[in-house]
Amino acid sequence: MDRIPPPRGEQDDPLRALIFDSQYDMYRGAIAHIRVVDGSLKPGQRIMFAASQKQFDVQEVGILRMEQIRRDELIAGDVGYVVCGCREVRDIAVGDTIFDATNTAVEPLAGYREVKPMVFAGIYPSDTGDYELVRDSLAKLALNDSALIYEPETSVALGFGFRVGFLGLLHFEVVQERLEREYNLDLVCTVPSVEYKAVMTDHTVVLVDNPVKLPGAGELERMEEPFVRASIITPEEYIGAIMQLCIEARGTYINTEYLDTTRVNLHYELPLAEIIFDFYDRLKSISRGYASFDYEIMDYRPSSLTRLDIMVNGEVVDALSVIVHNDKAYTWGRRVCDKLVDLIPRQMFEVAIQAAVGSKIIARSTVRAMRKNVLAKCYGGDITRKRKLLEKQKAGKKRMKAVGNVEIPQEAFLAILKTD
Repeated sequence: MDRIPPPRGEQDDPLRALIFDSQYDMYRGAIAHIRVVDGSLKPGQRIMFAASQKQFDVQEVGILRMEQIRRDELIAGDVGYVVCGCREVRDIAVGDTIFDATNTAVEPLAGYREVKPMVFAGIYPSDTGDYELVRDSLAKLALNDSALIYEPETSVALGFGFRVGFLGLLHFEVVQERLEREYNLDLVCTVPSVEYKAVMTDHTVVLVDNPVKLPGAGELERMEEPFVRASIITPEEYIGAIMQLCIEARGTYINTEYLDTTRVNLHYELPLAEIIFDFYDRLKSISRGYASFDYEIMDYRPSSLTRLDIMVNGEVVDALSVIVHNDKAYTWGRRVCDKLVDLIPRQMFEVAIQAAVGSKIIARSTVRAMRKNVLAKCYGGDITRKRKLLEKQKAGKKRMKAVGNVEIPQEAFLAILKTD
């Protein structure tokens, strides 16, 4: 305090307080951690949050010194906390400004941006009876995580579940781990996807975060996908391999910045959909762990995108549908079909696994049928007897295939996430 003075502000000006963090208390509700930039804050005062426009009465204020120490007032320059009876953490947005509710004409503090989920995935219970438990668990997580959004959805293959929005793939993995460890849930998660913009023929724009909701080709004018500005810092010996990786991810080269004699900073513009899977892992692998990766969201750009459906025994499995670039549709479809052949158990009839773009089949794999040896007792004799038995077996399998259902194991959905 003697050598480094605390921040100063105008105590006589209208209240402006910056929210830099928040926490949830079971008894006192959402608690905002703030820095009072101007004015003062005391219990009994009526305040308003700039982003949500919600008003609350201040119940308690204090400072933070390894614990919460109650004070009668916070003045300009103080860093502390405020308890106002707010029950939702999402109402206390980091970067937001707190006003005095009686003087709302004050200019908010600069720098606030609304948190927007960029990665979406379906979360389903392995046992359909756990649906209510998953819903309650997500509600409890959302109390502490204002960036987590979810809504109910239904899948033909997986039943009832939720479409959940995340800030990124790391956020997705953290939420999945917390649900499984803290709430003892056994979950099935679909392939993560980003939010696309579908521009219709009547020039309206539809946000698509689920491949199933993609409009038909007849009413779709174009598709737009989010792009990011990426910065990759790496030793110069790995430049060639990293540039090749970015080319495979449909990246656009911007420039190369030399930081010193051994390190460079590569700048690329990349589609967000290409980096949410294994881009970071591959980057670390080819650079032996030395490369670092950072990115920020830029804008939406038109791209040649299509919906790829996976069909099992002639029926579309909606949980495996993805939106991919046209150039990568065959590669993705071939990988998924080959992976599912090893995971779907053999049936008494032949099972076709197909990747389709619209009505066109672009890849196929087949799970061979289990056969009973109907010729085992036919030793010798006329060949027509054997042919008759084989034709009878073939007709039975054809009838069985027409009415039979193929159950896809849960491991199949997890394996799609790990497709190399």
